[in-house]
Amino acid sequence: MSRLSQALAKLNGWRRRLQTLLPRKAPKPAPTVAQPRTDRLHEFVGFGSNPGNVRMFAYVPERLTRSPALVVALHGCTQAAQVYDRGSGWSKLAEAHGFVVVYPEQQRSNNPQGCFSWFLPGDTARDSGEALSIRQMVDDAIRKWGIDRRRVFVTGLSAGGAMASAMLATYPDVFSGGAIIAGLPYGAATTVEEAFAAMLGKRTRPQRALGDRVRMASPYRGPWPKISVWQGSADPIVRPSNAEDLIRQWAEVHQLPVTPTREEFVCGQLRRVWNGADGATVIEAYTISSMGHGVPLATGQGDERCGTPGPFFLEVGLSSTHQIAKFWGLIAVSQDARSPASTNLLQKAQIRTSPSVAATRFGGRTADPPDQAPLWHTSPLTPIDPNVAIAAAFKAAGLPVPDAGGQPADPTHRVAPGPIIEAALKAAGLRKP
Repeated sequence: MSRLSQALAKLNGWRRRLQTLLPRKAPKPAPTVAQPRTDRLHEFVGFGSNPGNVRMFAYVPERLTRSPALVVALHGCTQAAQVYDRGSGWSKLAEAHGFVVVYPEQQRSNNPQGCFSWFLPGDTARDSGEALSIRQMVDDAIRKWGIDRRRVFVTGLSAGGAMASAMLATYPDVFSGGAIIAGLPYGAATTVEEAFAAMLGKRTRPQRALGDRVRMASPYRGPWPKISVWQGSADPIVRPSNAEDLIRQWAEVHQLPVTPTREEFVCGQLRRVWNGADGATVIEAYTISSMGHGVPLATGQGDERCGTPGPFFLEVGLSSTHQIAKFWGLIAVSQDARSPASTNLLQKAQIRTSPSVAATRFGGRTADPPDQAPLWHTSPLTPIDPNVAIAAAFKAAGLPVPDAGGQPADPTHRVAPGPIIEAALKAAGLRKP
C-alpha cells in the first residue's frame, strides 16, 4: 500500500503543477455579428463501429476539387471540433482550395477534460479504440467525397498532436503526411503518470528506440509520411524536448541524420529542414521564439492569414495552418518571408556561436535545462566564406556579381570586396557616381 500511496501522491503533485500552467477560464464575450458561425461544421454518424466512441464532424466546401485531399484535424484538451476549426482556420483554407477537413471530437465520457487518449495502448494501437474510430472516419470520407487516397493528412494540437503521432505511426499506409503542434512522440507514455512525466520532458528515449516504436506499430515498411513539427520555445505544458524527440523519432524512421539539411528563417522564426535521398523535404521543424502552448497564428488581412486568436491559439505573425498546407502541397507555394540565403548564413552563425543571441531568440534562456534537448543545431560551426555570402546576396537581389575588374562574374568565382564596397558607398550617397 505504501508504494501505491507514493505513486498517487506523485501523480497528484504533477496534476496540481499542470493545473497551474493552464490558463484560467475567461468569461465568454458577448456574441457579435462579426463572430464566426458556430454551425460551420456538420456532424456525421454511422461512419463505422466506432470502438473509441468519438464523434465525427466535417467541413465540406461547396466547390470540391476533383479527387480532393483530406485533412484530419485533432483538437487539444478542453477544446471541441468547432473551437479548433475557428481557432486554426482550416475550414477557411478548405473553402478556398477545395479540400475536405474532418474533425474528430473526443467525448467527455471518455476523458473529463476532452483529451484524446494518446497515451493509452488500447486507444493508440492499430485497429483498436480511438485510433480505429479515426481511421473509420477517413474511410467514410473517402467513400462520401471521392478523396484521393494519396492525399490524406493528419494534424493536431497538444493531446491532439500526440494523437496525430499515434495515427501516423499506426496507419502510415493511410496518411501521406502529418503535422504535430506542441505534441509528443509516439509511445512516449502508456499511463497517466507517464503522460505527465513525458509532457514535462522526463521520459526521453534513445533514438533507435523511438524509431522502433513506429516500426513496430504496423506491418507497413514505407515510404513513410512526411512530418511537420511545431513547438513554442517557452511552452510550459509540453516541454520543447518533446519536439526534439519527435524529430529524432522520424529521422530514425526515414533513416536520416539528426543534423538538418538546412536552416532558414520564415517570418523571423527558425525552420529546420531534412531532405531525403531524392532531395525532397520529408521533415520540417519550426521553433517559435518565446511562444507558449498553442497553435501559431497570423491573423488580420492577407491571403496567408487565418484563424482566430484565443486560449491556445496564439498570434505570432506566422500561420502554421498555411505553412503546413504548403508543406503538404494543398496550396501553391508563393513567395513568402523567407530570409535571403546570405542572411540565413549570417543568422545561423549567430545562433551557433553567440549564447546571448541564442538566449534572446529562445525565450531569454542562457542555457538549456539538463533534461531538455537543445532547441537549435549545435554541431561544429562550418566556416562561412564571405565570397559565398556576398555572391548569394547579389543573386538574391537580382544583381550581377562583380569581379575584381567591375565586370559580372560567375558566382562560383572569388568576389573582390573593393568594387562591392565602392558600389555600396555610391548607393548610400556617400560617393559620387
